[in-house]
Amino acid sequence: MACAECPFHVPSLEELAGVMQKGLKDNFADVQVSVVDCPDMTKEPFAFPVKGICGKTRIAEVGGVPYLMPLVNRKKVYDLNKIAKEIKLPGAFILGAGAGPLQTLGFNSEFMPIIQTESEHGPGVNGSYFACINPADGGCLLQKYSEKYHDFGCALLANLFASEGKPGKVIEVKAKRRTGPLNFVTCMRQTLEKHYGDKPVGMGGTFIIQKGKVKAHIMPGEFSSCPLNSDEDVNNWLHFYEMKAPLVCLPVFVSRDPGFDLRLEHTHFFSNHGEGGHYHYDTTPDIVEYLGYFLPAEFLYRIDQPEETHSIGRD
Repeated sequence: MACAECPFHVPSLEELAGVMQKGLKDNFADVQVSVVDCPDMTKEPFAFPVKGICGKTRIAEVGGVPYLMPLVNRKKVYDLNKIAKEIKLPGAFILGAGAGPLQTLGFNSEFMPIIQTESEHGPGVNGSYFACINPADGGCLLQKYSEKYHDFGCALLANLFASEGKPGKVIEVKAKRRTGPLNFVTCMRQTLEKHYGDKPVGMGGTFIIQKGKVKAHIMPGEFSSCPLNSDEDVNNWLHFYEMKAPLVCLPVFVSRDPGFDLRLEHTHFFSNHGEGGHYHYDTTPDIVEYLGYFLPAEFLYRIDQPEETHSIGRD
């Protein structure tokens, strides 16, 4: 499995906070960005298996959309314990967005990896969720992965933020009442792209949608038997929903692609009320409230990059 490594541009947290404060102001009425101590992530609403998101930060993009469409490549399955070793961080805490492990589930799903990978100090802890379409009513069925399964798999594509899972300083972002056209993640990403230009900056972490509703999608459990050759084909295949706060989101975003056919942003979310999926944007701009904790990544790892590519289905 081919793996390419590339350093990111890593500004100081104070500098990043200033850049993000300015950029978010163009899109939200009330913005406050500051450098704070990472909250204890073992507590609700996160309930992660580690206390923080700090230490030896990396972003890994594994596989890619071309393994899902036009037609699925079922051979593209991965083990996150092995991914942690590929990115030179065995025992890494990994979160992000990807496709569920079809090799275990037997069907397609939206995956929210929240994993303390195995190391010499102990076995891994899988706190991941997956969302699929409930065959009974067509609604969302969100499940905790470890309640039924014991592996550390994912499939097809994944955008991952990895760290040592330690406490430390992070960037806290509070944004309320959206006034512009961009979603929360796109606004942050484009802000970084505008400021840093051809110096790629990668970020990840977690944010809570505290108030409001969002547009989300869930992929069908059955892969499309007809080739998905356009964004219109993809949107006709996906199932779209409006889901309500509070939602815990796991974003990974990169300001610009340094030449690895990256998906520039990807965010999945879970909740304690049975809703989860792929985040598109909030549908209640007047009342929406975001609270996030982010860090820049030191390195990018591109794992199993598709040889044949396209730009379909990247939203």
